[in-house]
Amino acid sequence: MLKGKILGMMFFEPSTRTKLSFETSMKRLGGECIGFENSNASSVSKGESIADTAKMFEAYSDILVIRHELEGVSKFISDIVNVPVINAGDGASEHPTQTLLDLYTIKKEFGKIDNLKIALIGDLKYGRTVHSLAYALCLYNVEMYFVSPTELSMPDEILHDLEARNINFHIEKDLKKVVDEVDVLYVTRIQKERFRDLDEYIKVKGAYVINKKLIENKDLIVMHPLPRIDEISDDVDNTNYNKYFQQAFNAVPVRMAILKNLIK
Repeated sequence: MLKGKILGMMFFEPSTRTKLSFETSMKRLGGECIGFENSNASSVSKGESIADTAKMFEAYSDILVIRHELEGVSKFISDIVNVPVINAGDGASEHPTQTLLDLYTIKKEFGKIDNLKIALIGDLKYGRTVHSLAYALCLYNVEMYFVSPTELSMPDEILHDLEARNINFHIEKDLKKVVDEVDVLYVTRIQKERFRDLDEYIKVKGAYVINKKLIENKDLIVMHPLPRIDEISDDVDNTNYNKYFQQAFNAVPVRMAILKNLIK
C-alpha cells in the first residue's frame, strides 16, 4: 500500500518497541524508513537546530515520527513542516499512538471499552502513556483508579480536566484495595530518567509489584507499555493475566493503520 513512500524517524530519546514497531509497520506496508535513534547520531550534536533537522527530514520523507525528551517538540515541528507528524512520545507529556494500541488491546480482550474499571498504576506524574490513556478513556463510559505514591500522583491539570468532563475516578495509594474492583491493571515503571534527585527516585522505586499471588483468582488482565523493571514479576508472564506482550505485538497493526491513514 505504501510502496515508494518513506518514513522519517527522528528519535532523540531511546526507544525499542515504538521505533521497531514503526519500522516494521512501514516495511509491512511496502515503504522504507530513514532516520536516527539518538541525537548524537544527527547534526543536532554539532549544534544544528531541531527546526533545521526537521526541514531536512521533510525534504526526504513523506511522514515524520518524532520522539523527544522535551514536551511540545512534536507539535512545534508539525507547525513548521508540510508533511504529517506523529508524536512518538514527548518528555513526560503524552504518547498518543501508544494509547491507540492500548485501546485496541482492551477492545480485543473484552469486546468493548465501555463499562470497564481500569486502574493506572505507578508513575502517573511523569508517565506519558497514562496521561494519553486517561484523556482517551474520557471518550468512554469507564471508571478509572489512579494508584501511585503521593510523589508520583496524576498531574492536577489532568484531574481537573477529568472533573470538568464528569469522569468517575478514584485516587488510591494501596494497590490491594483496587485489585478486587477492576478489570484492567495498567502498570507503569517508575522512570528513573525523569528524576532530578536520585534520592527521590530511590524513595519510590519498587512501590508496587504485581505478582501472581496478588492477582490469583482475580478477574482482570495486566497491561504494561514496557519496558518493565521490577513492577511485574516473571511469574505473571505465563498466566492468562499477561496481556503486555500481546499489547506490544498489537503496536504493528495499529501503527500500520495510522501510517496508511496519514500518508496520501
